[in-house]
Amino acid sequence: MPVSKQQKKESLARVSSGLDNAETVVFANFKGLTVGETTELRKGLRENNISYTVAKKTLIRKALGEKGYKGEIPELTGELAIAWSKDQIAPAKSIAEFQKKFDKRISILGGVFEGEYKGKEVMLSIAAIPSREVLLSQIAYLLKSPIQALAIAVSEVAKKKA
Repeated sequence: MPVSKQQKKESLARVSSGLDNAETVVFANFKGLTVGETTELRKGLRENNISYTVAKKTLIRKALGEKGYKGEIPELTGELAIAWSKDQIAPAKSIAEFQKKFDKRISILGGVFEGEYKGKEVMLSIAAIPSREVLLSQIAYLLKSPIQALAIAVSEVAKKKA
């Protein structure tokens, strides 16, 4: 069924307003997802405060063109969806997790990060960045490790002298 001009305007407005507040945007091809998987995907993204919408490629390109992002837009093939959030890493990380879960029936095509278009490889590397909590625990471990080694060494010296 063809989409009316009014529906196109509404879709363009929805995408455009979403992009206004977005720190990161991820372009995803979702070919082959079942209705249940799509529902699970949307629910999971919503829990992480990530917006997700499906729109015509021409409308998405038009909305992106209005934003003035730097660089060249990646090739957008297949059925296209976009995910965006105020969190810089969450959209890429969440889509990458669902990509693993659904046997690559959803895949990252590229995105926008820090106001520039990025390709698939860059967005996947962004998705691989650990969460803030994991990074903080790694730093705590790095700080604790030398102190622990010093304590063990002092303990061994005390045993030998005793």
